[in-house]
Amino acid sequence: MRNLPPLPALRAFEAVSRLGSMVQAAEELHVTHSAISHQIKALEEELAVLLFTRQGKRLLLTEEGRIYAMQVRAAMRDLQTATEMVLNRPRGDELVLSVIPSFATHWLIPRLPRFNAQFPHYKMRLRAGLALDDLKTGMVDLAIRIGARQWPDVQTQLLMPERAIGVAAPHFNGGVLPQTIEEFVSCPVIRSYDSGRDWCRAAGLDQSLPPGLNCNDSNLLVQAVLLGQGVAVTRRSLADGLIREGRLVQLLGVEVPFDRDYWLAWPQRSEGSAKLDDFMGWLLREAADYQAGLPPLAG
Repeated sequence: MRNLPPLPALRAFEAVSRLGSMVQAAEELHVTHSAISHQIKALEEELAVLLFTRQGKRLLLTEEGRIYAMQVRAAMRDLQTATEMVLNRPRGDELVLSVIPSFATHWLIPRLPRFNAQFPHYKMRLRAGLALDDLKTGMVDLAIRIGARQWPDVQTQLLMPERAIGVAAPHFNGGVLPQTIEEFVSCPVIRSYDSGRDWCRAAGLDQSLPPGLNCNDSNLLVQAVLLGQGVAVTRRSLADGLIREGRLVQLLGVEVPFDRDYWLAWPQRSEGSAKLDDFMGWLLREAADYQAGLPPLAG
């Protein structure tokens, strides 16, 4: 590109315009005060525009300098974003997975050692996320989401259906756990964005859960239940390992389909990737084994 000033001069100008001080800009950029002064002077000469004026010991932007600073700062941000995208793109031996935090914590991470043992040549990088933007920019190889498969411009495949169950800590209420739906809803009920209406209906109560502690994250709900602060309806995949460990107890034996399923999503251009095929094949087998070990649905 023609007529572009040198990058060091632009960096010096951006720092001085933001900090209002050549001394502070020199400290930030790890150069001398004279180097910053030289860069600013050279930039003004090249542009034939006065960028700063002095008011006592203070440096003030001229109107031209203010407009230029806004544009240079935006361009610097774009350069930083582009650099981070290049540096953070998955390498050939690296799997970058974007996954719902609650599902990663309670279902995926406990199983990852089996993948590492089978495919030791891959490096795994997990990124907590709920959106799919990183797929479209190539920042991740694969995403695990819960929903109704309404994601445009990406490839999708069902990972597994989900279930809803009632749970409590074994020490809740001194170990006297609810045995009926009436006893369940009379307890402190910890809620998330899921109302639990289908589970309540299957248990014999034609209404949603009563008001109680409301959590906007499933990890918060599970933690509150583990601490014995109440009962809850939650996703089976989040509670299953804790139930097997004896840290949670399933209540009432009621288990119903959840209204959303787990899906795999990946960029269309990644079709045929060996690392993606290896991980998805392993993950689908793990999901199938998990579902085979679940009790029949009852409600």
